[in-house]
Amino acid sequence: MLTDNYCVIMGGGVGSRFWPYSRESKPKQFLDIFGTGRSLLQMTFDRFSKVIPKENFVVVTNATYRDLVLEQLPELYPGQLLLEPMRRNTAPCIGWATYHIQAKNPNANIVVTPADHLILQEDVFDEAIQQALKYVANHPQLVTLGVRPSRPETGYGYIQITGGTEHDFVKVKTFTEKPNLEMAKVFYESGEFLWNSGMFAWNVQTILEAFERYLPALTSVLDDAKGHYAQPDEQHRVSAIFSQCPNISIDYAVLEKADNVMVLPVDFGWADLGTWGSLYDLKKTEERGNVALHTEALFYEAEGNVVSIDGGGDKLVVVQGIDDCIIVESNGVLLICKRGEEQRIKEFMGEASLRYSKKFD
Repeated sequence: MLTDNYCVIMGGGVGSRFWPYSRESKPKQFLDIFGTGRSLLQMTFDRFSKVIPKENFVVVTNATYRDLVLEQLPELYPGQLLLEPMRRNTAPCIGWATYHIQAKNPNANIVVTPADHLILQEDVFDEAIQQALKYVANHPQLVTLGVRPSRPETGYGYIQITGGTEHDFVKVKTFTEKPNLEMAKVFYESGEFLWNSGMFAWNVQTILEAFERYLPALTSVLDDAKGHYAQPDEQHRVSAIFSQCPNISIDYAVLEKADNVMVLPVDFGWADLGTWGSLYDLKKTEERGNVALHTEALFYEAEGNVVSIDGGGDKLVVVQGIDDCIIVESNGVLLICKRGEEQRIKEFMGEASLRYSKKFD
């Protein structure tokens, strides 16, 4: 039944790899990156609300972002927000949401999604989500959505699959971390690997059993608040014990250990907007490979640059003689760095935070 289907949106990250556009006070999931009038969080909600009733959404976010979420998603009421007092990675985030939903509906089927992904083919996406939810309602399996790779990509984790299939779902062999370029080429050419989208589906009882078996350090903490989930004092009770939760991802904690993990191979124009590079790859259409966001720009003897300047069409950027750079100005910070060095942006942000007492966080 449709009423048994729930969606958990994970929306508490800082988005440090998108600094300085993404800030601790307003991370990338709350930003209108594409100039559509909708933030990434709002686009995620819009996408899933086609298949999930509005009252069956749960947003897990940092307590700092409570008002931002309610402002951007007025369709939700405060009880649909679970506010983490500190960041503890995806396993505690999903664990809390699971206990919360089970208290409301012990038969629930849950789809879990990050708040900052882009989907280009939404009709195909809708079908895949409905297929996954229908499958987990009838099979005690943990399902992840695996994206068929279109290129050797070093920015995503990979899922290796076996030959065994069941209703379009394929048995997972291994999960692998983000590879170097050489390994990414091997993965891509083998045809045995999918990109790990970070989207999951399962029945509430299946994931609870997996948590109890593979991560008792989490369930022993969350069990202390039993009887208070989906109650007025839930937030207070869980906040008091949340620091005891292990800081670990759902992939490490459960999915890499469990023997009942299936993957649904999908192809719906997916992108994880985790870095300036991923945004550049998505938007580059100009002959010389330059991308301008939120600004007007002229490029001379310049190739492979991405430029983003606060101020919309009121500003013009002229770039000459520079190749393969990220040029971003936002809220008092100007960043210029090579695209090939973008993994250091988190390092730059950390140094600026220390030197200038978090003024530019």
